[in-house]
Amino acid sequence: MLGLLLLLLTASPTKVVHMTAERFTFIPSQVKVKVGTVVEFRIHSEDTNHGFRIPAAGINEVIPKRGRGELKVIYRAERPGRFDFECSKPCGAGHNMMRGVLIVE
Repeated sequence: MLGLLLLLLTASPTKVVHMTAERFTFIPSQVKVKVGTVVEFRIHSEDTNHGFRIPAAGINEVIPKRGRGELKVIYRAERPGRFDFECSKPCGAGHNMMRGVLIVE
């Protein structure tokens, strides 16, 4: 199984996205990739713990607070569309605005 996963990852184009979570925003808040791309999100926080959720993909992870490392999430863009991502850990008054979109073309 691991060998098959490694084969799939190496056979597809990979895009590493360095992302910052901070005070009610993701930077960048829009990411564009081609169908078939393996996206590796590397997310760090500039303040408190945040969540990173892509509801359509069943991804929901915690981004460690500043100075505690980064979160790595792998997503394979298998079909075109707009896939919202959001903070899933309440982080203050602007939490509901902490969103972004992954666009797969």
